[in-house]
Amino acid sequence: MRTRDELLTPDEMAKVDAAAPGLGVPGITLMANAGRAVARAIQARFRPCRTLVLCGPGNNGGDGYVVARLLARDGWPVAVATLAPPREGSDAAWAAAGWHGPNVPFAPEEAARSALVIDAVFGAGLSRELDPDVVAVLRAARRLVAVDVPSGLDGTTGLARGFAPAATLTVTFFRLKPGHLLLPGRDLCGETVLGDIGMPLGAMAGTMADGQPRAFRNNPMLWSLPNLATDSHKYERGHVTVMGGPIMTGAARLAADAARRAGAGLVTIAALGSADVYRAGSAGTLVSEAPLADLLTDRRRLVWVCGPGLGPEWARKAWPVLTAANRTVVGDADVFTAYAGEPDALRGAAVLTPHAGEFARAFGSLGNDRVAAVREAARRTRAVVLLKGADTIVASPDGRVAINDSAPPWLATAGAGDVLSGLIAGLLAQGMEAWQATCAGVWLHGRAAAAAGPGLIAEDLSPALPEAFAAAERVRSGPAP
Repeated sequence: MRTRDELLTPDEMAKVDAAAPGLGVPGITLMANAGRAVARAIQARFRPCRTLVLCGPGNNGGDGYVVARLLARDGWPVAVATLAPPREGSDAAWAAAGWHGPNVPFAPEEAARSALVIDAVFGAGLSRELDPDVVAVLRAARRLVAVDVPSGLDGTTGLARGFAPAATLTVTFFRLKPGHLLLPGRDLCGETVLGDIGMPLGAMAGTMADGQPRAFRNNPMLWSLPNLATDSHKYERGHVTVMGGPIMTGAARLAADAARRAGAGLVTIAALGSADVYRAGSAGTLVSEAPLADLLTDRRRLVWVCGPGLGPEWARKAWPVLTAANRTVVGDADVFTAYAGEPDALRGAAVLTPHAGEFARAFGSLGNDRVAAVREAARRTRAVVLLKGADTIVASPDGRVAINDSAPPWLATAGAGDVLSGLIAGLLAQGMEAWQATCAGVWLHGRAAAAAGPGLIAEDLSPALPEAFAAAERVRSGPAP
């Protein structure tokens, strides 16, 4: 089912725009609708004030001319500053011809004396840094609304090309771009509004191979949580085994508690060394000191978590045994230290969950395009790869990517990643496919943190998971996004 959670790169969106006229929606109609969407969003949030619309030479500038005309029609004091005139005969030239109000120089003084500046200079497809004179004007704005993205923001990577202003509000159209969700783009955009401009859905079919979107905003509409039968019992809900190291024992306990809260029927910590500290933990978690080879003889132990608090030496011993046994393995933490610079050794996992430092250790630099880097890691390892962060990226070996924005900033706390690996394992144990389980785990993790509130420590996450599950059900049962 298609929702508005698909993400399109600027190149893909350009193809969508180009396809629209052939489906009966001309470009000037889309431009008029885009300008109307921006004007409505502005009027819903701001009172009439001295407003300057900065217009570039392309379609982004064309949207700006429409915004200026609509605001002026409704009594706003509006002026337009044009960086360069639109190409003759273009849709933007049509929009510019409809503006009959004051025109002022494209200069910092004009921006500084305006209470509101509308940035319609360049859209998300800009492939170079802004010229210094454009930067000076944007820097002078006291309060800025961006059309599509703040000028200078790369819509694919979320990075500023040298400079991009921080907007109070950004209005974009049809579908979000990755840069609206990836940091720092998400912060630079401020509040982001997705406007409906009447784009025919069929225009998206030609933008990618097989006509299917490959990138998404992570959302419960993207996955389905396990549906329990009335007569379900614990053995049907799967058995998760967490490898427990002898020193940093809290990590394995956090993962085990999360796996239980996620719904796994049974959870065991396979203790390396003394098991006393694990037995003193949660009453419902099983603890075993049996050798790994013996535990693997039980085929019901399908899902394993390897890495949290394990230590690189133990991780290097356990990892090849687990992956060779054809188990569903979630690899985290010390696995990436154990196999630094050896990404091919990570094959055999179902899910890999590095943060940025661990990713660099195992796979090399993320570079400027983190989505591309995570996609490549997933392709190479044939595992779902989850790059943890405030804008977590989940990539499947088949090229699908989801970007998550459900996490509050206070989720950045020690042990939160251990909870996430256990949560994903608990969903896998109940039969969820790896891509869906990982996307669901990331979203639930963020919502649990939001429910727990500021002051969160990792131990607060698992008790908050029931509210996160309830929130996911509310989204899925509500109106389609």
